[in-house]
Amino acid sequence: MTTIAPHTDLRRWLAHLADTGRLAVIREGTPLKHRLAAIAKRLDGRQAAYFPRPEGHEIPVVSGFVARRAWIAEAMGVPESQLLARYRHAAEHPLPWIEVAPGQAPCQQVVHRDRDPREVLPIPTHSEHDSGPYITAGLVIARNPETGVQNVSIHRIQVHAADRMALLVLPRHLQAFHQKAEARGQALEVAVAIGVDPLTLLASQAIAPIDRDELEIAGALHGAPLRVAKCLTNEVRVPADAEIVIEGRLMPRLREPEGPFGEFPKYYSAREQREVIRIDAITHRRNPVYHTIVPAEMEHLLLGAIPREATLLAYLQRSFPNVLDVHLSIGGVARYHLFVKIRKAHEGQPKNVICAAFGAHYDVKQVIVVDDDVDVHDPLQVEWAVATRFQASRDLVLIPGAQGSVLDPSTTVGFDFADGAPPPAHLQGLSAKMGLDATRPVVYHEHVFTKVRIPGEDEVDLAAEIDRDAKIDLGAA
Repeated sequence: MTTIAPHTDLRRWLAHLADTGRLAVIREGTPLKHRLAAIAKRLDGRQAAYFPRPEGHEIPVVSGFVARRAWIAEAMGVPESQLLARYRHAAEHPLPWIEVAPGQAPCQQVVHRDRDPREVLPIPTHSEHDSGPYITAGLVIARNPETGVQNVSIHRIQVHAADRMALLVLPRHLQAFHQKAEARGQALEVAVAIGVDPLTLLASQAIAPIDRDELEIAGALHGAPLRVAKCLTNEVRVPADAEIVIEGRLMPRLREPEGPFGEFPKYYSAREQREVIRIDAITHRRNPVYHTIVPAEMEHLLLGAIPREATLLAYLQRSFPNVLDVHLSIGGVARYHLFVKIRKAHEGQPKNVICAAFGAHYDVKQVIVVDDDVDVHDPLQVEWAVATRFQASRDLVLIPGAQGSVLDPSTTVGFDFADGAPPPAHLQGLSAKMGLDATRPVVYHEHVFTKVRIPGEDEVDLAAEIDRDAKIDLGAA
């Protein structure tokens, strides 16, 4: 695997983007409500946005610094073609973190107690109907109450009070930890780390076993153990070089209204009773940088897609070694639509791959299987394969009534509960799954399914072929 030194420091990564024309410095004073997110969205995927003194706040805000797939590969130090393999290797070979001595962590250089985070931090309000300011790039870190092993994940966090924050907790590891603590009548100690390097940010989204600390995957991506620090008010370990940390407790049997909030499917999720973090302290570096993710834009989508792709590829290849590549399409909100490339050996194999993909992650709603002459990262090629190699009467797989994403609004159509209440948990995300076998037959006559190409087309060097000084004489009209 080809590698160069990865980018393991947020500030050096931002400097690198600036040096290569990929960071735009915005005029001072940008309003935190809507305007900051609007500017970052306009720059999405072209340049990261850096906001000095937003709304007069001393702490600058940055957004969009991993908003392209190629940038994430660059941060890893690998070619884009090796992105999933490098991530998968790190997930399978974690490195235990090392703890810095007390008082040595940059993230604890400044300490605030009994301070409203809305005063200390420049927290934006992003979308039109969001219920208020949200932390969107905070790594929520918690310890398993039984084993002490940590989990790291990103959650939307509504900052609605001076000492409390409500967050969406889906049925994953953080919820399992909280339920264990809640059953004992105990709070779950947590920390929210904001402003970490791009690889630690990506590691937080790993689909890993419940006894795997994602900070160890971050170390593997770094190529060296991650430096961590013990929180000042609890036992949680956080990235020592994070810009900002909020320490607190996920309270037992306390729920408060959260939402609406514009989520990754580009729709709003409803206002509901959610879990609550009670804040104990805020710590940060001297002159910190605050990171915000604009919901439903490329930074948000890619951070979710790449770890899922690596996991899905590994899962499928265990049963189907001829699966070559996978891609969660941006049009499918980088969660719901999966493209799978295979080297087909049996006519029934694509349907088996489809069924396996649905079992690999419940968010996956549609799977398209294509041949090895189709680039799954190019939606035009995938659509071409569907147009010319798929027949619905023969190649369609339909599975009604399966578990899907609770954030997919189409799953709630047809449910009618009193006063517009959401469906109960056991009915949320009830989804139909669709698979399309867009592969050509294993055996076909002559060139009927051979993709048209021109010999040498991929090797043409246009710079060498075009005479930029030549003029043509078209003669008189």
